[in-house]
Amino acid sequence: MHKEDLVSVIIPVYNRAEMVVDAINSVLNQTYENYEIIIADDGSTDNTFVRILEFSDNKSIQILKLKHCGFPGQVRNRAVDKANGKWLAFLDSDDIWMPDKLEKQMSYLGKHREFLYIHTLERWVRNGKIISQTHRKHKKKGDLFQVSLGKCEIGPSTVVIRKDLFLKSGGFRDDLEICEDYDLWLKLTSSHPIAYIDEALIIKNAGHEDQLSFKYGYIEIFKINSLRKLVDDNFFKGVQRDLARKELAQKCRIYSKGCLKRGKEKEAEKYESLYFSYSVDDALIEG
Repeated sequence: MHKEDLVSVIIPVYNRAEMVVDAINSVLNQTYENYEIIIADDGSTDNTFVRILEFSDNKSIQILKLKHCGFPGQVRNRAVDKANGKWLAFLDSDDIWMPDKLEKQMSYLGKHREFLYIHTLERWVRNGKIISQTHRKHKKKGDLFQVSLGKCEIGPSTVVIRKDLFLKSGGFRDDLEICEDYDLWLKLTSSHPIAYIDEALIIKNAGHEDQLSFKYGYIEIFKINSLRKLVDDNFFKGVQRDLARKELAQKCRIYSKGCLKRGKEKEAEKYESLYFSYSVDDALIEG
């Protein structure tokens, strides 16, 4: 293996015995051959770990058996600690890569060295049917900071990133059960432009009940927790800081209204107060 172009593929998994096998095989079927795979099992209680061990004879695969924590970012970070590659690629255990995914991304990065990370279009599938993504007409290349404030617009399974950039960013927050990827993309897009391949090189399986979004239904509170910490820690400067505060205020107000509808008056009052605390005059941003 040539470490300069070695890609460390990070696959976190918890109780997805069948899906993770498909994910692993989609990496083994890549046309790009300079990779290693690090599978981090977050203490699965089904036969997931047994299925993973079927690949233990493959010298390109490392298998980690972790104590269950329930935080995907923490699991990914533990796997990154074992990575030997200059580049990292993340693959969720319920997603599948197209065979030429890594080859096309590494070729692009080799020709455009100003970019230190790259993502692609996704093909979303629910119950065997393709979900249209035509409504997602947003900026996908270059400075994506403002776009990323609203919602997570970069799919983890689409990304290849320089390991040193990932580590410099602090990696994934390891105390967020959901939206740890939203948090990372905000940190990265605040300082580095991202490259993009406008081709669906990922099959994203959506809508199955073991996804964490099903556990909570409404996940905006996790984005608020992420953004609030970044704002309170003065992570952003200048216009970015004002944009972040404005977005945070809006999210707090929306969440407050939702709490009122659900009869959670004290929580609604708390987040309405936070709305006023983080509100920013539009004139400040424009100026």
